[in-house]
Amino acid sequence: MDQQQIWDADIAQRYDTPGTGMFAPEVLGPTVDRLAELADGGKALEFAVGTGRVAVPLAARGVPVTGVELSRPMLDRLRTKADETAIPVVVGDMATTRAPGEYTLVYLVYNTIANLLTQADQVACFHNAARHLGPGGRFVIELWVPDLRRLPPGQEATVWHSEPGYIGLDTYDVLRQHVVSHHFRFDESGRQARLDRTPHRYIWPAELDLMAQLAGFRPESRHADWTGSEFTAESRSHVSVYRLPDPGTRTP
Repeated sequence: MDQQQIWDADIAQRYDTPGTGMFAPEVLGPTVDRLAELADGGKALEFAVGTGRVAVPLAARGVPVTGVELSRPMLDRLRTKADETAIPVVVGDMATTRAPGEYTLVYLVYNTIANLLTQADQVACFHNAARHLGPGGRFVIELWVPDLRRLPPGQEATVWHSEPGYIGLDTYDVLRQHVVSHHFRFDESGRQARLDRTPHRYIWPAELDLMAQLAGFRPESRHADWTGSEFTAESRSHVSVYRLPDPGTRTP
């Protein structure tokens, strides 16, 4: 499944769910609050900016935001909310595409680094983030924790969410660290469903830390969510902050 084919005009049209899901105030508010704090008065770059779910409210907070986005239909949707002057966007792959300027913050939210399907591309994404940052700059990643404890031997799929009208099911290829999320959305009759599928390469937190180290970052913090909850063995996701060293900083 090619990423440009996945994030097509149909998905872009249905992506925004104002006030609910990932657009709910209790989800979006803490995300924007924390990113504004981490930007520390400087400019921010969002990899995979999409329809501007985070970029638009972050820019409204006074943080200058630039985006990188592979999908033109998603970008077209963003342009109904903010023009090129308000949120400049470079079309391209977040692992390799260069945006102009230097930033204090690069961020990648809602599991999107997992859309890169090889370890090499994920490592390249870290290096690309580092290229955009000045000394002391931060790279922030929001990512789910692989939930393989729910996958008994011989079973290749788990239902991770179920509610009236919707079932979310993941199928795993543990050899390649690949997972395909299947989203079944039923019509009002409950007899017919639309299926959307998205492939991912899952990343263990320790593996993510090594990717950061290879790109010259040092870990700054890891929490279970954007509000700063403690990250534990039971946490299902994390917000990890990595930082480039400041000039003159000694290595222990």
